[in-house]
Amino acid sequence: MKKAYGEYKEKGEYHKKPDKNWKYLPIYLEKMKIINKFLDKYKNLKILDAGCGEGILVDKYKEKGYNIKGIDLNYSSKNIIKGDIKKMPFKDNEFDLILCLDVLEHININEHEKIINELNRVIKKNGIIIFGLPNLAHFASRLSFLFTGKLLRTSEVERHIGDRPIKEFLDLIKNKFKVKKRIGLFPTFPLISLLTIKSPKKSISLHRIYNKIFPFPNICFENIIIAQRIRE
Repeated sequence: MKKAYGEYKEKGEYHKKPDKNWKYLPIYLEKMKIINKFLDKYKNLKILDAGCGEGILVDKYKEKGYNIKGIDLNYSSKNIIKGDIKKMPFKDNEFDLILCLDVLEHININEHEKIINELNRVIKKNGIIIFGLPNLAHFASRLSFLFTGKLLRTSEVERHIGDRPIKEFLDLIKNKFKVKKRIGLFPTFPLISLLTIKSPKKSISLHRIYNKIFPFPNICFENIIIAQRIRE
């Protein structure tokens, strides 16, 4: 039986059928395409989606026969445990692969290190972890700060209380994991940024082009970070 709490109780399962006017739609679709392409290669691994929300990926890959489970503080179902990723009910070294997609920015900065330590605890030695993280220092945010002294946050302060420049997230991750690859999504040049806000659906194709031509993670709105647990 599904149970929703917090934002999922208020908004419903909004990732399952995204609103075409949702301003994050182009980034979300590109991110899911990358993650799906990655997961399609790893059917024989034990996988955890930490902070999985409604469990889009968990349900999809469970149906494909994957050994995958999810945990989220605001949602539960037959495939998802309601729980806090700062203290998860899993054994040490339990998972081969962990997803942590757009989670840390929703949690207070002073708890980020605790989460990284917990993810490190439940993943196997040499296990792979994939982070999805917004970048407070994206291109448009830098321009705004230069001319107005104000950063353009990746969402409202109340929603992204753990917002950081990507370099700070990287420094945090590197304490426990070796970064193998970074993928940048949405270089926030003014034209595409305005179009995305005004008409997310119409900007999807433009996003795909920009992401191929200007995939520089440090100026992009979103980073996909593929990392490996450091041997201890």
